[in-house]
Amino acid sequence: MTKDIKFLEESLGYKFRDKKLIIEALTHKSYKQPYDNERLEFLGDAVLDLIVGEFLYKKFPKSAEGNLSKIRASLVNESGFDKLARYLKLGDFIYLSNAEENNGGREKSSLLSNAFEAVMGAIYLESGLKIVNDIAVKLIEDNYQEISLDSLFRDFKTTLQELTQARCGMTPEYKVVASRGPDHLKEFEVAVFIEDKEFARAVGKSKKIAQQEAAELAIDVLQRKK
Repeated sequence: MTKDIKFLEESLGYKFRDKKLIIEALTHKSYKQPYDNERLEFLGDAVLDLIVGEFLYKKFPKSAEGNLSKIRASLVNESGFDKLARYLKLGDFIYLSNAEENNGGREKSSLLSNAFEAVMGAIYLESGLKIVNDIAVKLIEDNYQEISLDSLFRDFKTTLQELTQARCGMTPEYKVVASRGPDHLKEFEVAVFIEDKEFARAVGKSKKIAQQEAAELAIDVLQRKK
């Protein structure tokens, strides 16, 4: 059951004048309508590339082009947009076929990322660059405590291992607890265990990504237990 769009508008801080536009942005091709969100996704991708590029250009006035490109690449990708989509609980609002929903569609990183791009594309079409820039930048700043090469390229698995070895002389163990989707769109759910106790689990388009995200969540749990 798809939630009322007004809750998404509240999270975005933006109210659509054209409800058909936001419905299109949230419609996955599996829903079998005369429209879907792929064209808006294409537009949103280009808009977000520009917004994040300008944001980083202003935020790091002394950084070289190579470093700016690396930081942008770490934000403007499926994983980065999936993070923002989950913050907005975007999966609750997407229109999917029953088959796609039963296949875990509302939790698929690729589907969530694409929907996020489409929503940003829709806001751009309706209200222009300034409005969508303000919304996107706020989402980025709300979801990343620190934006730098060091923070974005940290190896959470290494950090977690160092933390657990220091605290209990143990190394974490990662287990694939589920996998979903066809081979070309496979997603993996990985749980991380410390001393045979599950601390966190995460879903990613590869085992490596899922392990890193599970490790990041486990670090947060351990740090709150100090």
